[in-house]
Amino acid sequence: MRTTTARTRARREDLGLDAQTFAQLAALTTPAQVQAFINAIPANFEPDGETVRTVQGVLAHRQAHCIEGALVAACALWMRGDAPLLMHLGCAVGDYPHVVTLFRRGRHWGAVSKSNHAVLRFRDPVYRSLRELAMSYLHEFRDAEGHKTLRSYSGAFDLRHVDVGEWVTGEASCWDLHDRLAARRHHPLLTAAQARGLVDADACEKRAAMIVDFDPP
Repeated sequence: MRTTTARTRARREDLGLDAQTFAQLAALTTPAQVQAFINAIPANFEPDGETVRTVQGVLAHRQAHCIEGALVAACALWMRGDAPLLMHLGCAVGDYPHVVTLFRRGRHWGAVSKSNHAVLRFRDPVYRSLRELAMSYLHEFRDAEGHKTLRSYSGAFDLRHVDVGEWVTGEASCWDLHDRLAARRHHPLLTAAQARGLVDADACEKRAAMIVDFDPP
């Protein structure tokens, strides 16, 4: 296993990326630029089955969904000196969880987030805790019927403890990493009574939620 736990800033030799790919990500010097970069990657609608593509796989296929975009963002931020950290957002049964890439500025947390929809996106580094950051997604985290479904969040998952061949350069989908992240201890955001009392999105909010970057094929 090739892990680089002690490495503050990832070098090309640490990651195993080719020079062109490394240069492409190295050109992203701020979290906002990383966000814009993953926004521009077309959505992965998984027409041939579910995937969790590595960084190299995402850039080769030019497609990504949330966790795939999160891996690219984590790699790019690590190259600039930010620890490559993911957070898993758990949801009610019947909806899909979400994964964001964390970064800190001083004592405050922000997030880079790949979403095809107009919601669940970038968060500026103004949140004092991971719970506060996760809670910022509550209102927008809705299923197709407009029900608010966000229920929990994980602690920061440090990708420096994972073989870079698994999530950066591997050819196969990194399902083990996905499963480890999803299985991490999650902290509840709501009580059962609070969850039952959540108000559904209104008609205007439902229309706004239909805005997407990329239409399905």
